Amino acid sequence: MKKFRKILSLALAGLMIAGLAACGTKTPTTPTETATFKAGTYDGEADGFHGKIKVKVTVTATEITDIKVEHTETEGLGDKAVEKIVEMVKVNTSLKVDAVTGATYSSKGILEAITAALKAAGADVEKLKAKEIASGETKGDVEKTADVIVIGGGGAGLAAAVSAHQNGAKVIVVEKMSRLGGNTMISGSAYNAADSSRQSALTMTALEKQTVENIIAGTYEDALVKTWQETLKKEWTEYLASGKTTLFDSPSLHKLQTYLGGDKKGTPELIDVFADNAYPAIEWLESLGMEFKDYVFTVLGGLWNRAHKPEKPLGTGFMETYENYLEKNKADIEVILDTTAKEFIVKDGAVVGVACEGKNGKVTLNATKGVVLATGGFGANVEMRNEYNTVLWPDLTNVKTTNHTGATGDGIVMAEAVDAKLMGMEYIQLLPMGDPVTGSLSGNIEQGVQNRIFVNKEGVRFVDEGARRDTMTKALMEQTDAYMWVIVDKNSYPTGDTKNNFNETIDDLVAAGRAFKADTLEDLAKQIGVDPVAFVKSVEDFNKAVDGAAKDEFGRTLFDKKIDTAPFYAGARVPTVHHTMGGVSINANAQVIDANGNVIKGLYAAGEVTGGLHGTNRLGGNALADINVFGRIAGKNAATMK
Repeated sequence: MKKFRKILSLALAGLMIAGLAACGTKTPTTPTETATFKAGTYDGEADGFHGKIKVKVTVTATEITDIKVEHTETEGLGDKAVEKIVEMVKVNTSLKVDAVTGATYSSKGILEAITAALKAAGADVEKLKAKEIASGETKGDVEKTADVIVIGGGGAGLAAAVSAHQNGAKVIVVEKMSRLGGNTMISGSAYNAADSSRQSALTMTALEKQTVENIIAGTYEDALVKTWQETLKKEWTEYLASGKTTLFDSPSLHKLQTYLGGDKKGTPELIDVFADNAYPAIEWLESLGMEFKDYVFTVLGGLWNRAHKPEKPLGTGFMETYENYLEKNKADIEVILDTTAKEFIVKDGAVVGVACEGKNGKVTLNATKGVVLATGGFGANVEMRNEYNTVLWPDLTNVKTTNHTGATGDGIVMAEAVDAKLMGMEYIQLLPMGDPVTGSLSGNIEQGVQNRIFVNKEGVRFVDEGARRDTMTKALMEQTDAYMWVIVDKNSYPTGDTKNNFNETIDDLVAAGRAFKADTLEDLAKQIGVDPVAFVKSVEDFNKAVDGAAKDEFGRTLFDKKIDTAPFYAGARVPTVHHTMGGVSINANAQVIDANGNVIKGLYAAGEVTGGLHGTNRLGGNALADINVFGRIAGKNAATMK
């Protein structure tokens, strides 16, 4: 997440009136004007998603002439909400402005800050909140036709749109939100793929060797999975014979860890395609202009050092890459926002389009070749979560989510209406890494799995911090108030301006009270309210395991550095809903399968709207690989298959 300091001014120089710089300076009104404000410049502030949003609003007696904003909202998401709302308020002299979908906290913050300033200017705030804004849009029904229709403008949908166009199709992307991005935009951006080049910088540990050997020695029933086992055994034998000491990895190991990580419930045919194409999809993204850092790391619940990190924070690198391609090819790719897909259009047993509802009427989109469903999961739909949450978790009604507000399962419902088979709907993934206030991933101070520990409110470790996501979350739910502290030291943050995986500096997090800093473990324990004796012992025991002087009490196998160098840091975390593994069934060609096991002609799907790949539990870092691998496949096949 890119956190930045930005000054925004939307005023035109010609509109500035001399003397307005000083607060409270009055400008006389003409007899025909009705005074709305006391002319001058006024300050206002409110809480945004990442801290205070501060504004300076300049008004005449009847107009808002300038709004300057200082904020630290997310680049590509929160900042866009701020810009849009500032423009709408200023142009319309109205506070009756809708929040920007997907950026609720940023929208609320900027509106509250502007409201405070206008209140200081003597405005009738309630009257401004009731003032209508003219849309200026043409009303009426619309019908359009393209070769491929893509439903959903997140990562999977845009990967499909780009791929379809590369394979000769004219494309329309329809998105219900007022922006593109979906969950991809607000993701942590980790992308799993076996990559010998980047992994050659890492040294294989004895515990990692044992992990590979345990996987090879496992018992597998599925014929395809057995071929992975045999391939891995051969690769491992060759690795040992070579005398190499660098980190071992291969698509075969990735497949087996994905399969085992989902309790052998994942569909082997999908896993096979997924892992074989994960790195080629990175190369595809790079060919489109995307840049990745030259190292890999282990993301939370990823189980192995194969997560790639984009150069740009959050999902901005992915989205900018897709959107740049769309912009260059806008003659062939149309994007329609604020338009909700309602139902598929079916003719002679084939899906040939989608009926949508726009802000001003019906929108009918016809596909001459295929339709790609890429609407994401249902993590933000509490009712739907509760309907399907029958296996893994207690009541999730009051559990927040990392998902954007549009992740409500609409596409799954649409697909079910045309007899698509649903699978794995009961498998809902929670993380132990939610912000206690928002449920989001922002504010998380971990930099990677190897160099941090978790302690509960008593200051005691309670789980293997390198385990599966469901394992860690279940353990957290058993702790006091289901609340924990992530503990790191200077090894994770060499300087105060070092940023976390969401582009937030540790100094800013400490200043905002979202993290705590101390020069001793005892002082840190005091600041976060845990027992100092138990806390210090937890850290010391962990450090002994890092040294190999003692076996880790929770069986942890992923280590790097000890936590022994001041300053020490702590950040609070709680369980949060993150991913829904279930969805519509697809085959290796990304074609949607019906309840009888047959292909639904003309309908393809990719991303979190699908089920089958991850089984009961998704490995951290597999989602962004999933959306690009199967988005690319879905787009190509929608454009070319008959």
